[in-house]
Amino acid sequence: MDINEIQAIKNRFGIIGNSPGLNYAINVAIQVAATDLTVLITGESGSGKESFSKIIHSLSSRKHGPFIAINCGAIPEGTIDSELFGHEKGAFTGALDARKGYFETTNGGTIFLDEIGEMPVGTQARLLRVLENGEYIRVGSSKVMKTDVRVVAATNVNLREAVNHGKFREDLYYRLNTVPIFVPPLRERGEDILLLFRKFTNDFAERYRTKPVRLTADAREMLMAYEFPGNIRQLKNIAEQITILETNNDTQITSETLHRYLHPVQNSSRRALVPLGAGDESTTSFSERELLYKVLFDMRRDVNELKKLVREVLQNEHYGGDILNDHKELFSTLSAPDSLVNTPPVETPRLLAPAPPRTVDLDRYSDARSEIEDVIHETEEDESLSLEEKEKEMIIKALRKNNNKRKYAAQALGISERTLYRKIKQYNIEE
Repeated sequence: MDINEIQAIKNRFGIIGNSPGLNYAINVAIQVAATDLTVLITGESGSGKESFSKIIHSLSSRKHGPFIAINCGAIPEGTIDSELFGHEKGAFTGALDARKGYFETTNGGTIFLDEIGEMPVGTQARLLRVLENGEYIRVGSSKVMKTDVRVVAATNVNLREAVNHGKFREDLYYRLNTVPIFVPPLRERGEDILLLFRKFTNDFAERYRTKPVRLTADAREMLMAYEFPGNIRQLKNIAEQITILETNNDTQITSETLHRYLHPVQNSSRRALVPLGAGDESTTSFSERELLYKVLFDMRRDVNELKKLVREVLQNEHYGGDILNDHKELFSTLSAPDSLVNTPPVETPRLLAPAPPRTVDLDRYSDARSEIEDVIHETEEDESLSLEEKEKEMIIKALRKNNNKRKYAAQALGISERTLYRKIKQYNIEE
């Protein structure tokens, strides 16, 4: 493909950069646009995958037809079938009228299915039928309908791993992956980072009527060395922040100034695609730790109940004889250290009946009982704090493991999404 033609496409769609990986991806998009093949665009979040779908549609024979971009991860699982394929009146609660789906309204055009890896398995089967023979059925209907739509899909997850772990249909994967296009992450595009930064800062300076900022040599090196986990979207946000906040007369941005806007990257060994699988060693160990903590949480409740019972025994004026008699079954099966209950075994008749009155050093007994209660309370507080810290740690790890998607983080933790949301608020966890 002629370099001038590629540059013309960049100018038309506002794509900035000259890295080989970017040029190759544009070249593939131009060549496949003239066909009617299904295209799968892969790349990290924020790398600009939607621009390639627009290139394919605008250079195809369908360019005069409708184009619609749909984020599959943003549509609830219960309504995505209705959104894509439509529904009949009364098909479900709230379906007061019949409704056309996107595959019907974009007939003769192109549908861009972003985040295809988030699509429910049931909807995947419906999509496969559309791709194979152009047929679909509205929700609540038995009538087969036809459509002529080109599908361009995109994902930031590794669909091959998702197939291996049963989260994505293998036949749909191969049907979508007819022509793959990989959009390189920003950190692999070299000096494109500087070109994009200059473009963004100039645009924002014009919008906010400020002077365009310029980077010193050391700041340029720092910017190019940064990994940019958020890719172009993150770079654009940084450029806007610097344009607004660094508004003094000195528009030269040094590495010290730039460092304040570059957040540390916690995982330096990022991969091009987010793994969806749950069978690798790290995920397995994560699940085992999760189960262990669940067991500890259950044990915590049992231990607290035991401590309450022990306090009642110690506080009883007859040394707990009546209480031990009421809970004979529990104490007969409980294997507790002697230090917890400083009494003979439950079967001893002397403890099953109230002890006879005797002279007791009340001051000494009161001091000892207070000392025991203080130890119990302190232990409870320490243990509660430790378990809360572990719970917060597990929630943070689950969110990071699932790319801050609450739905999958909740599934990994074995709790509901509502409970996870409440825990995030409770522990002030930043997502």
